[in-house]
Amino acid sequence: MTKPGVPLRAEERKAILVVAGMKLREVLAGIEILQITGPTESEISSLAYDSRKVRTGGMFFALRGEKTDGNAFVPTAIANGAAAIASEQPAPADLPAGLVWAQVRHARRALAIAAANIFGHPADALELAAVTGTNGKTTTAYLIDSICRAAGHRTGLFGTISYCTPAGVRKAATTTPESLDFQELLAEVRDARGTHVALEASSHSLVMDRLWGCRFAAAVFTNLTRDHLNFHKTFEGYFAAKRRLFEGTGAGAPRAGVVNTDDPYGAQLIGLAGRTLTYGLKNGADLTTKKFALSFGGLEFAAQTPTGAIEVRSSLVGRINVYNILAAIGAALAMNIPREAIEVGIRQLDCVPGRFQRIDEGQPFLVVVDYAHADDALRNLISTARELNPHGRIITLFGAGGERDRSTRPLMGEAAGSLSDLIILSSDNPRSEDPLRIINDVVVGLQKVKGKYVVEPDREKAIGLAMDEAHPGDIVLLAGKGHETYQILRDRTFEFDDREMARRALRQRGYGKPAA
Repeated sequence: MTKPGVPLRAEERKAILVVAGMKLREVLAGIEILQITGPTESEISSLAYDSRKVRTGGMFFALRGEKTDGNAFVPTAIANGAAAIASEQPAPADLPAGLVWAQVRHARRALAIAAANIFGHPADALELAAVTGTNGKTTTAYLIDSICRAAGHRTGLFGTISYCTPAGVRKAATTTPESLDFQELLAEVRDARGTHVALEASSHSLVMDRLWGCRFAAAVFTNLTRDHLNFHKTFEGYFAAKRRLFEGTGAGAPRAGVVNTDDPYGAQLIGLAGRTLTYGLKNGADLTTKKFALSFGGLEFAAQTPTGAIEVRSSLVGRINVYNILAAIGAALAMNIPREAIEVGIRQLDCVPGRFQRIDEGQPFLVVVDYAHADDALRNLISTARELNPHGRIITLFGAGGERDRSTRPLMGEAAGSLSDLIILSSDNPRSEDPLRIINDVVVGLQKVKGKYVVEPDREKAIGLAMDEAHPGDIVLLAGKGHETYQILRDRTFEFDDREMARRALRQRGYGKPAA
């Protein structure tokens, strides 16, 4: 997606990036400090949570992560010129002279508050809409952004695919940026005269307080299915992370909650925000539709809302996108966006990268690339394809990610095997794990449902095999990587894009333009 915008002028960039001369007490305002040691009238030039990025006169925040503890890198931060350290640990006995040590109760919240202080609390000047849930976050955020732009607003859009501001687009490092990066992005939107931001709020980011100190105009809950249990440990822990968005992230509860009440967990979020708008296809939701038309050309339906009917015409496909569109309408209504702009914004969003994205080289069968990488997402993807094309075969290619919840793998095999005519089992991002071990975990589920499958660990070869297996009228689903343009192995990361690989494979087989 291209984003309209004017590059920031030099003085605007300076306002965002240079904070030299800010007193330490101003940086620490609002932070719960247990003890502070050293010259507290110091000036702070910058903030960092990566010791390698500390600059002379900067302040380093020692954060605890999944695998590393930032306190282990304090010596590196000091060597790089740090003037101050924020940590949950007390100051060491051998603290260098002239260095400030702030022992804080919550290091991650401290970073978020300090970042807001340094960038002038940009969230206060913006309408923020955050989307959380297992599936549908990216598409819903894209829809909200498109609606806001159709209403004439300059916007920011932050999520799995990229971080977009009126000044440009950058690759996303994580679904939700770390708090320091998030505040800088918000400031970039504000200083470019932007007014609205749509973002994906991942469960990781909510647990890690990346959004701390921000109040949201709208908080959207899409659904909750099994995912990320390697991090959250239990399903209830996973839901508790999502719930944090509706309870408030240190600046009060959202003005409005937009909740899918067709999901059993949605009902538990009603009443937490200032007001609640429910959506769904049953249970008497505030935002609903009585009927909708599904086709590969898109969706058409009349959305029933508390403010009247909204006519929806969208190029997005499948039942799941009826839910995503209703969610986006709810967020737009919470931000008082007019009905006409909502209709135009939905209509203007042609596609979302790597979300049921069709690859067309003139072949007599359909090829679709999608980010589905968990069992429920696979089930939704294959069911969508089956509903749109009930008579053709479904060929599904997928793998499972390494260093992720291993218990999900047989569930993925079971879901895909029970709904597809043929499975081509390959690699996703195996990371440090043996690809064949991952595949064997998936096979357990495939065998449970007696699914027909073949194994080809090399994903490029597997894509070619899928094209060879396809007959006219079939649908080939390339699942798991979606918009990603890389593959991560034990010893290297290299360029790999399912969309480009599919185009290449089709051209090698005589479709479209000749292969290069």
